[in-house]
Amino acid sequence: MPASSASSAASAPSRLDRLVRVGETHVGRGVFARRRLKADIVLGEILGEILADHPEDSSYVMELPSCKLLEPAAPLRFLNHSCDPNCEIFYWEAEPGTVQEDRLWLQTIRPIEPGEELLIDYSWPADAAIPCRCGATGCRGWICDPAELHLVENQADE
Repeated sequence: MPASSASSAASAPSRLDRLVRVGETHVGRGVFARRRLKADIVLGEILGEILADHPEDSSYVMELPSCKLLEPAAPLRFLNHSCDPNCEIFYWEAEPGTVQEDRLWLQTIRPIEPGEELLIDYSWPADAAIPCRCGATGCRGWICDPAELHLVENQADE
């Protein structure tokens, strides 16, 4: 391959970079759609470094079923929480019933308009819950697994 073709290929934006961009939000950085995205589209794998232990600043770390941690790379490292998400994270099944535990993927769960922020439900356990500022109509008030919300509310009342 000629040198100019190799450098063009190396600088070509990835599929994910053509679909999303990082921008500012009311809670820091976020991920936004560059164009209209249909429901149920796999946007891509959440890439990053696999860790055995929590780093000092673990604000972006995602826990994996294998008990390891994923420190995601940009742009998907900047996915924000919403109590009314438009995307979800899932584990890929290489074969039915065989989950690739150390690989996370992102897909849309409803249509997303250009410029709209891509949002997921963090569903943190009650002991890690923090007040939510998502602004969704049905906001739970806490970034927490809906099934454990009563535990957070009980602690707040004490």
